[in-house]
Formats: sequence, structure tokens, C-alpha cells
Amino acid sequence: MKPIASLLVAATLSVFCQQAAFASQEAAYPSKPVKIVVGYAPGGSSDAVARLVAGRLSEKLGQTFVVENRPGAASNIAAATVARSPNDGYTILLGSNASTINVSLYKDLPFDFQKDFEPVALLTRFPNIMVVNNTVPAKSVQEFISYAKANPKGIFFASSGAGSSTRLSAELFKMMAGVEMEHVQYKGSAPALTDLMAGRIQVMFDTAPSVMPLIKGDKLRALGVTSASPQPFAPEIPTIDASGVKGYEMTSWYALFVPAGTPAGIVDKLNKEVNAILEEKDTQEKLAGMVATPGGGTPEELRKHVASEIAKYGEVVKASGATAD
Repeated sequence: MKPIASLLVAATLSVFCQQAAFASQEAAYPSKPVKIVVGYAPGGSSDAVARLVAGRLSEKLGQTFVVENRPGAASNIAAATVARSPNDGYTILLGSNASTINVSLYKDLPFDFQKDFEPVALLTRFPNIMVVNNTVPAKSVQEFISYAKANPKGIFFASSGAGSSTRLSAELFKMMAGVEMEHVQYKGSAPALTDLMAGRIQVMFDTAPSVMPLIKGDKLRALGVTSASPQPFAPEIPTIDASGVKGYEMTSWYALFVPAGTPAGIVDKLNKEVNAILEEKDTQEKLAGMVATPGGGTPEELRKHVASEIAKYGEVVKASGATAD
């Protein structure tokens, strides 16, 4: 056999063997425990969603899915850990809208969120709620806009962090409603809500689980939800979009991602199982208890969603001047 022909045969056999190895790997997956890495401490909504999905994946796939909490740097530590992991499907990232915010908020991330990860499946969506303290005279979004324009230096909004959805929801509202509001940053929602109820802060766009008990207890007044459509847990609260700020939407979400280069068969298997879990009545009831709605869809749909979120948040971060410092 001529040398060139020998090289071609050897190359073909190498490709064939590699494809066969990938096929075998995909068929056997998962053959050992799988980690879902969460960028926040135990006890929060991200941890609860991850553990719910991990438990059902363990039952359906006959292998243990464990949650590993690696908090810090607005979930960037967890993302960097997964980006450096082998692309074999055994290390999964619980990503979120924070992951897409961080692209603009941080200057020197050790990973590229769009290039270094493969989208798997959208798990949940949940809105923030625009709330004011009881001394604010506004009882609707439009009344608040009028109130803010009449008091351009007297409106303060709270957030739980520089690049948090609580801040960017408010910054987007400022941009779209054409009002002035001063940002006051807190170390978490709890102290911010304390000051809001005490009247030191006028408004906040906080997560539904945090503020719904306060709304029901008449300690805060809800003006609107940040989602595109009304929410089943509080259908009486109108959307900000329907309240006159057309096109307004800022929805938080959680989704699963694996390192880039993970075999397509593994991504598809995880996507199929997650979608089936999200359709289960028990899962939907548990998510409803967390004030969240099920996600679902294809990896490609999630990829487009991530690209759209990065572009939107990039504009808001730039306009607001928010930084990770």
C-alpha cells in the first residue's frame, strides 16, 4: 500500500474509532455520579430548583445527580469550575440570568459564557415584583411614574447587588419610563426590604418569593410584575408592560449548561429527561410553591435566549454604569 493511501486509511480508522467511542460514551451515560454545580449557597431558590431536578434525574436515569454549591463572585466561581471540567456530561452548571448579566458586568471573566458552554435546558422562569412602601401615594405604575417625575430627586430604589436582577429591573424601568431614581445597594434583599418598609427607600423590584408574604400582609404595595404576562400566583397584579411601559420585561430564570464539546447525544438525553420532568404534575406543583413556572424547550432555543439576554443586559448595564466593583 502506498504511504499516502496508508495515511488516509489510518486517518479514517482514527475518526471511526473516535466516533465509536463517543457513541459508546453517549449510550452508557450516565455510568457514574453527576454533579450539578450551583453558584450560590444552600437554601436559596437556585439551590432548591437544582435539588428538585437532581432528585428526579437520579430516579429517571438510575444514577446519582448531586448538587455542589460553589458560591462567590455572582456565580462566576461555579461557572469557571464547570468551564474547566471535562466535557463528558458529568459536571453540569446551573446557570441563570446572572450568568448573562455578568458578561457585561465583569471585565475579565476567565471564560466565555457563549463559547465555553453548551446549553441543555431551560428549567424555570420567575418574575420580580415592583413594590413600594405604604407611604408612597402611587397605587399603579402610571401613578408612580407621575409621582417620580414630580419628585425627580426624591425617589430611591433598593437592590441586593450591583448586577442583580433587582437592580437591573429598576434600571430598565428608569430607561423605559423616563424617570429618575437613585440606586441604594444593600447586602441582600432582607435589609433592603427592612428599609423599604420603614420608608427610607421608596421602591424595589424584588423576587416574588421575597415580597409576596409582605404584599399579602399589607406591609408593601405591589404595582406590577416584570414578566410579559400576569402570573398565576398573583393574577391581580398587572404586568408593567400592560401598565403603560410597553415592551418592558425582565424575567429571572435558571437553566442547565455543560462544557463546550460535550457529545450531542448526552446533551439531547439530558434535554429530553429534563423536559419530561418539567411536564410532571408534581414538579409543576413544587415549582409553583417556589413562585416559579416551568421552562423547557430545545438546547437551540436556550442558546438563542442566552444571546438575547446578553444583548439586553449589556445595554442596561452600560446605561446604568453598573460595575462589579
